[in-house]
Amino acid sequence: MTSPARSKAILLHFSGPDKPGITAALTAILTGHNLAILDVGQAVVVENLALSFLVELPAGYDFAPLKTELHDRAQDLGLHARFSPVAQNALQHWQHGLGQHHFIITLLGRAVTAEQLARVSAIIAAHSMNIDRIDRLSGQLSAADAPANACVELAVSGDVSREASMRAQFLATAQELSIDIAFQRESIFRRNRRLFAFDMDSTLIQGEVIDELAKLAGVGEQVSKITEAAMRGELNFDQSFTRRVGLLKGLPAEQVYSLLNRIPLADGAERLIRTLKLLGYKTVILSGGFNFFARSLMERLGIDEAHSNELEIVGGRVTGQVIPPIINGARKAALLGEIAEREGISLEQVVAVGDGANDIPMLSLAGMGIAYRAKPLVRQSADQAISCLGLDGLLYLLGVRDRDLHPHEPQTAGQ
Repeated sequence: MTSPARSKAILLHFSGPDKPGITAALTAILTGHNLAILDVGQAVVVENLALSFLVELPAGYDFAPLKTELHDRAQDLGLHARFSPVAQNALQHWQHGLGQHHFIITLLGRAVTAEQLARVSAIIAAHSMNIDRIDRLSGQLSAADAPANACVELAVSGDVSREASMRAQFLATAQELSIDIAFQRESIFRRNRRLFAFDMDSTLIQGEVIDELAKLAGVGEQVSKITEAAMRGELNFDQSFTRRVGLLKGLPAEQVYSLLNRIPLADGAERLIRTLKLLGYKTVILSGGFNFFARSLMERLGIDEAHSNELEIVGGRVTGQVIPPIINGARKAALLGEIAEREGISLEQVVAVGDGANDIPMLSLAGMGIAYRAKPLVRQSADQAISCLGLDGLLYLLGVRDRDLHPHEPQTAGQ
């Protein structure tokens, strides 16, 4: 018995100088032949185009007339045309890949090099994952004259069981090559986040307010040692915080408030918050620091709300106590959950950013937790770890391209 004729698939590939109207011209020809397009992909690098169509040919279809027409039109457009029949097993492999889990791998640094791409792609291949797409999100990948952001995004697909092993290898490779490598599952939530929650000290600002107050009180070294141990997770936060605040007793209020304009913002903080506001995100500060500074920062950056510790000042001097409750790690996570529920936002749509051990509970609760220039314990615990770029580098993890922001803001080499 003769088996029924089967449809075939063929890959149509066009390459050459890019210009307007190419896709329209080629798809018009396909329309005239009434063929089903199974897949399509296009990339442009330095005005050079690579455009491919995977089309299905019905059983018995004579491809020769279409091939001639496409070839002639490609020549008119200055393109090279290539036509490759797709074997049935290759087509089945492609169809199987459509059901695979999909991930986004983001390389971030001041430059993205061939060595870094080679190492990352080798890890991907070693875990039997396929690279489906590569995009440049930054304005450029290297800059000789100024520090700039560089970012490449790779979309990959494969077996979800490989995820933990890949994360571990990416973390080790990132530290070795002095870059950041983010690894996310692709989902409807990745480009649909709605709430950003930030720690304040050493996250939104370059330093710890309590350490600076301690310097003014003449107990800087004592407090700094306690702070470092607490951020590493070596001390209970409540106990260490109470000890540190106690050492501030007697500090004049005018010295407390003098810090408001003395601690600089983190690199990229203003650009990040400005862009998040432009995109409609809600932003909050959840800090184990002090409310007088958090409120000032909230007003300065246009952040929606802030929750932090209230330093008690009586008679113009610090009493050495805070007004309960203490905003510790557990309280940060609880506040994050309460805010998300109040705003009707799924936790999957929440991004939390912090650097210390007391940030781990909220980083774990959020759909995406980001350890920003963080201690080793925090980097290992968070979904993502960013250390090489400023805070505005977080925009790349949302899939935001530098060109997406133009003309909403001036672009500079340092951005």
